[in-house]
Amino acid sequence: MKWKSLVKQATAATVTAALLFGGAAQTFAKQTDSGDFKETYGISHITRFDMLKIPEQQKNEQFIVPTFDESTIKNIESAKGYDKSGNLIDLDVWDSWPLQNADGTVANYHGYHLVFALAGDPKDGNDTSIYLFYQKVGETSLDSWKNAGRVFKDSDKFDANDPILKYQTQEWSGSATLTKAGQVRLFYTDFSGAPEDGGTGYGKQTLTTAQLNLSQPDADTLKVDGVEDHKSIFDGDGKNYQNVQQFIDEGAYLSGDNHTLRDPHYVEDNGRKYLVFEANTGTETGYQGDKQLNNRAYYGGSHPFFQEERAKLLQSPELHTAKLANGALGIIELNDDYTLKKVMKPLITSNTITDEIERANVFKMAGKWYLFTDSRGSKMTIDGIGDKDIYMLGFVSDSLTGPYKPLNGSGLVLNMNLDPNDITFTYSHFAVPQKKGNNVVITSYMTNRGFFSDRHSTFAPSFLLNIKGSKTSVVPNRILEQGQLTVND
Repeated sequence: MKWKSLVKQATAATVTAALLFGGAAQTFAKQTDSGDFKETYGISHITRFDMLKIPEQQKNEQFIVPTFDESTIKNIESAKGYDKSGNLIDLDVWDSWPLQNADGTVANYHGYHLVFALAGDPKDGNDTSIYLFYQKVGETSLDSWKNAGRVFKDSDKFDANDPILKYQTQEWSGSATLTKAGQVRLFYTDFSGAPEDGGTGYGKQTLTTAQLNLSQPDADTLKVDGVEDHKSIFDGDGKNYQNVQQFIDEGAYLSGDNHTLRDPHYVEDNGRKYLVFEANTGTETGYQGDKQLNNRAYYGGSHPFFQEERAKLLQSPELHTAKLANGALGIIELNDDYTLKKVMKPLITSNTITDEIERANVFKMAGKWYLFTDSRGSKMTIDGIGDKDIYMLGFVSDSLTGPYKPLNGSGLVLNMNLDPNDITFTYSHFAVPQKKGNNVVITSYMTNRGFFSDRHSTFAPSFLLNIKGSKTSVVPNRILEQGQLTVND
């Protein structure tokens, strides 16, 4: 009896242990099956926790793009060019950027401020070229901007003898710097579109540079005399930044993916040359796909927040977009001849949030580095952010390479949510640091291209943004002239 009793007890203990172990195993399996992990890849991230603060925060006037008087808005009088038939037409003018010094302040080029801008035929959405506008230093009116015409001739892409440039179909945004030797160095995005237009298809984008040669036929005129040292710099390495072949292999446009590698912004730090740009992460920096939905680093907040937010995302109509969203603000170092020296990890990414963080812009002010980007709510996956919402987001760091923390606790700097058909609709907000003070000038374009027969995309009125440490605010009642770059406080 005693032996049988011991056997029964041992058997019961074994069963109990098995049940307990099985339960633990099941619990462990659930944790493992979920695939949760936390991996930053040594990169700063725009998190879902911070972005979810924005819908309520953007109601505050300190973040709202000022209201502009439609009756005062004018087309740029000098913005004229030619259509494909050779007819002189008024142009749409949208993304623009000034010629800057190495520290980001506006350069004085022989008594002029220079602005490069994308412009084209309002009736032809594929007509996108870089034009040069110039204005005497001290003048601020819209009518004082003169037009030196297109920067590049149609033949320049072939004369460069560059294996990538010859397939260029459009010229996209970038930046420009005045070198120590007094030369104008332009950086822009070589876009290769449809094969019928001479492109490779699939929207290949390449960071590109050229030296721009200018002359002054008289005291009031600047002339483009051509370009030299026109060459490709970088089109993605696959590991740090998605390249176009990866985009194609993933299914290209049919997959719902959005490939970006554009908007090169030149910056110097301790004598070294860099380009900061918009891109998407590569295979070694947190690539897109189902796996990224389980990375707690992209969510921020607590672990319960991660679990709740991921559960909502898995049931969201934005789920597919979130799987593919892996926007990045990337950085590369350049040699002194503006060729590629080193590919570096992204400064910040927007995995699960959006594929598109545009117009990379970075400068140093009062010992801090400030990084800005533009983005559209229509391409985001955050509850409470609408399709009409337009944003400038910003981040701050003690060094150029990070880590970066969000300004204002969320990253929100500017919000604009007008109907796209509104004449005073603005986009491509760009922060221009000033030589003194902690106010920056915000430039942008106004009026969507091709929406009106008599209204063209034009320089928007500029306005001031105040930056103090990790806080920003729109300066009340400081609306400037259309296209104004500097203020004398």
